[in-house]
Amino acid sequence: MRDDDPTGLWARDCQALWHPYTRASTIAAGPLPIIVRGEGVYLYDIAGRRYFDAISSWWACALGHGRPEVVEAIRRQAGQLQHSILGNLTHPPAIELAARLAALCGGNRKVLFASDGSSAVEAALKIAVQYQANTGNPRKHRLVSLEQAYHGDTIGAMSVGYLEHFHAPYKALLTPVLRAESPCCGTCAHGLVPPACGHRCFDSMRAIIEGHADELAAVIVEPLCQAAAGMRIYDPGYLRLLAETCRRHDVLLIVDEIAMGFGRTGTMFAFEQAGIDPDILCVGKGLSAGYLPISATVVKDAIATTFRDEPDDHTLYHGHTFTGNPIAAAAALAVLDIYAHDRIPDLAAAHGRELAAGIARVRGHPAVRNVRTLGMIAAVELKPAAGRPARIRDFMRDNGILVRPLGDVIYFMPPLVTPDDVTRSAVDILATALSVVA
Repeated sequence: MRDDDPTGLWARDCQALWHPYTRASTIAAGPLPIIVRGEGVYLYDIAGRRYFDAISSWWACALGHGRPEVVEAIRRQAGQLQHSILGNLTHPPAIELAARLAALCGGNRKVLFASDGSSAVEAALKIAVQYQANTGNPRKHRLVSLEQAYHGDTIGAMSVGYLEHFHAPYKALLTPVLRAESPCCGTCAHGLVPPACGHRCFDSMRAIIEGHADELAAVIVEPLCQAAAGMRIYDPGYLRLLAETCRRHDVLLIVDEIAMGFGRTGTMFAFEQAGIDPDILCVGKGLSAGYLPISATVVKDAIATTFRDEPDDHTLYHGHTFTGNPIAAAAALAVLDIYAHDRIPDLAAAHGRELAAGIARVRGHPAVRNVRTLGMIAAVELKPAAGRPARIRDFMRDNGILVRPLGDVIYFMPPLVTPDDVTRSAVDILATALSVVA
């Protein structure tokens, strides 16, 4: 079989490949586009059709595709050192990347690498629980998260990010977690608007922390936007209240920036907009701009230093084969250079303002319930109607725009470097889709 034969490739796909988060009926109705090349903000399929990657290939490709600086960094490192474990050994790319990440977070941090967001979250949860035990508080082992949160698909991450539709078969495996009301300013459950709202959505979180402080290890949240929940965007004031309440009750604050970090919200990290200093930070996706799998858990020194082995052994017995892989670390270092040199967070903020202005045009459409934006995120929440999101998705794909609805939410989360005319064109096609197929 030739690698340029779409019929043969699709037949082999159906026979052998298990697609993540993809229904069997979708495969049966195929074929799906077979992507063979990426360039800039576009993906190209085997037939030569071009698609605007409006979701940054699952929110990761912050710089688009084919950046020569990153490709060259991968090529160069691959010719020197392909892999070496970090257990009782070290290597320069991991050392440099850890130092750069610690500095980005204000210094005095330790960095533990992994390969994906779920693994970074899993490490954060284990660190938080063991920290409490290390410091003489083994009873403080429970966790708090937001309703509708998603933090990944490993067991611990599912526990704090349980979504019934995704995770129901595994419920018996999961650790019970306390859940607070999910904030969303665009569709506020209380019918209020910040700042006059007084952040009433925080009341349930405050009650949980105050009522269970003696048994809580940590709270974990996605800052400013619960992405997989349908881009539920909320006010920075909520994070400030959360940080203050956690600090007052000796509960660690874990901020999951897997999707929001590295400029997506218009600042390097979303938590910066609230002026807080989280105890543990999880990053991934944009860390390598999607070029290679790598993630990290960034931990304050005050926590990390409790993991000593003298006089008692408090070592963190946790890690993965490819922790800090040299090629992935080299890619991430090249990406961080671009973020700094090209001032990508500032660029994203500017492009985000244009995206917000454009998407506002569909706000009054009869099929639209709510429109909300944050940096380079734009979400259009539709009024419920059977098949509507899928029809819009298919119409947009047929017109060269790749989107992936979250329930009734059609969203754009494009590369941060996307030119304004490209996003304007995508919004035009969405507006047409709303009129033609919605």
